[in-house]
Amino acid sequence: MADTPLVAPERNLRELTLKALILGAILSAVLAAANAYIGLLVGLTVSASIPAAAASMGILRLFRRSTILENNMVQTAASAGESLAAGIIFTLPALVIMGAWDGYHWGTMALIGVLGGILGVAFTIPLRRALIVETQLAFPEGVATAQVLKTGGIETDKDHPEYRHDEEAQRSFRVLLSAAGLGGLIKLLESGVGLLAGGVAATRSWLGGNWLFTGNITLSPALLGVGYIVGRNIASLVFIGGAIGTLIGVPLNWLLNREELMGIAGVSGAMENWSGQDWQDLANTSWQQCRRIGVGAMMVGGVWSLFTLARPLAVGVRASLHAHRQSKTHGTTALRTEQDTPIPYVGLLVLLSSVPLYFIFLHALDGYPERAWIAAIMSALMLLLGFVFASVAGYMAGLVGSSNNPISGVTIATVIVSALILLQLMGNQGMGAKLGPIAVMYLAGMICSAAAIAGDNMQDLKCGHIVGATPWRQQLFQMVGVVAAAGAIPLVLSILDQGYGIGRVSPLNPGATPLSAPQANLMRDLSTGIFGAGIEWAYIFIGFGLAAILIVLDQVQKNRGSDFRFPVLAVAVGVYLPLGLSVPIFLGGLLAHWQRKHRAGDSEGNGLLLASGLITGEALMGVLVAVLAVTLPGQVPFLKELAISPWLGLLGLAMCFFYLLKKG
Repeated sequence: MADTPLVAPERNLRELTLKALILGAILSAVLAAANAYIGLLVGLTVSASIPAAAASMGILRLFRRSTILENNMVQTAASAGESLAAGIIFTLPALVIMGAWDGYHWGTMALIGVLGGILGVAFTIPLRRALIVETQLAFPEGVATAQVLKTGGIETDKDHPEYRHDEEAQRSFRVLLSAAGLGGLIKLLESGVGLLAGGVAATRSWLGGNWLFTGNITLSPALLGVGYIVGRNIASLVFIGGAIGTLIGVPLNWLLNREELMGIAGVSGAMENWSGQDWQDLANTSWQQCRRIGVGAMMVGGVWSLFTLARPLAVGVRASLHAHRQSKTHGTTALRTEQDTPIPYVGLLVLLSSVPLYFIFLHALDGYPERAWIAAIMSALMLLLGFVFASVAGYMAGLVGSSNNPISGVTIATVIVSALILLQLMGNQGMGAKLGPIAVMYLAGMICSAAAIAGDNMQDLKCGHIVGATPWRQQLFQMVGVVAAAGAIPLVLSILDQGYGIGRVSPLNPGATPLSAPQANLMRDLSTGIFGAGIEWAYIFIGFGLAAILIVLDQVQKNRGSDFRFPVLAVAVGVYLPLGLSVPIFLGGLLAHWQRKHRAGDSEGNGLLLASGLITGEALMGVLVAVLAVTLPGQVPFLKELAISPWLGLLGLAMCFFYLLKKG
């Protein structure tokens, strides 16, 4: 990639405009809602930069004048919504699931999101030059987004006599809308109408009851899109993890621990008298134990990620600080395309943020007699761990992209480290045992938000480096996107919790299938377990062993120069998730691999837009159906599931698969 930007530093195009500001904020809120839904469903989020760029181009083309730099500013703000959604949904729902909150409190959640997100931007500003200009990491989504933006041209002026209408931007927007329409229609027919089944499942006992089989598939177009975007490698590993946890783990656990499982599930009597529901309860109990293997693997994977990045991260920070000192020493004015937010301003922003940080931690510890100094320690931990983990996330985004960035590992490490520190300070008796896990989740919510935004900020700055944007303006727009998303996400979570339930049965719509919120449940288990509720270590130790095997395999593949690697966290997430979620992800990943191998030209760009559209359409329709379920309790879906609903659901998923195959 050439270092010369598309828009030369000497050229000044419109970049920071009111329409870009408004459109970026709106798209940030919309994409935050979409990714909140998909993240709560499957525990993964995907980069929103490409659909944001396509939507921006399509909408800005309606104005008489627009530029590629305006488009870049819009996608910068918009993609922040997706990233902040990940930071919040991986952590803060744990507070509702554990009963610390009675619902999703808008003010507290918005403040956590704003503080975490803005600090995530601030922490990565000193790294831009080191990681993007000097190290020249890949930043795959940033490069791909720049290519999408280039299709719309550099500048549009409909009043210019030589203006020629460019169909490419409108075509990309139409592709995105058509896929979103299909994804939304499937979701409406499933959750809103009840005509299509949301999944197909089966539980069987074989070999005289000695082998217990359970399996399922979630019939979700959005999950096809997730698999398509993350690619064959990650999709395959998520599926392998699902197979380990369900197809292998469940029957082996039943074979070895039958009496224990029967006691937990409340099943007794002669085996020949057991009903299908009894077998299903036993299979689910067995799986609930096996999924803890994923917890152990995630714990090791998070620590391993930090260990492997320590040295390159230190090199990057030193290079950035050296570049800043050089510019101050020689007194030169940086080119427009190299003008970051000045370091003194960054320092002042971090210093000012420490004040509300302190008070929000003080609020979390309300009732604890020594909360003043504990809140001060938590504020210091946020600034220290936040910088370290945000730097790790920014570096990882450059290596593997935002969609594959192991934010879960960063969050797990945060929960474990902060819980162990607070356990020593507060103890696990009385108010300490009650408030400790709550304080940990407040801290984890901020650090996870900072890390998620850090990765997105670096991707956007890479895109801006290619097209010729002004860095400090992008950093400002990233903060605009953070604020817009932080205001929208609590409202969306409240609606989803009432409509479907998040990690629990909905109090208003108990018949709905809850969103599993796997990451938030994991964080709840870790924090409460460390503070005395108890962690069942046997399965977690098995996860430690699985992670060690995967690390060895990954190093072997790395030494061979193979493009198929074994990142621990992808397999660990698959073990922890229901198998049914990994099946469509796996199909989407295989389809993406086949298309990239057998098709040339524009197919990959089309495929990414279509996959993003399926995700966005289903997610936004899911939020709309949740609104209907809240306003019409007991009446949504409008039909009871029919006998042919599972077959119709399979047909709907097949339609989306062949739609991606043909149009991608």
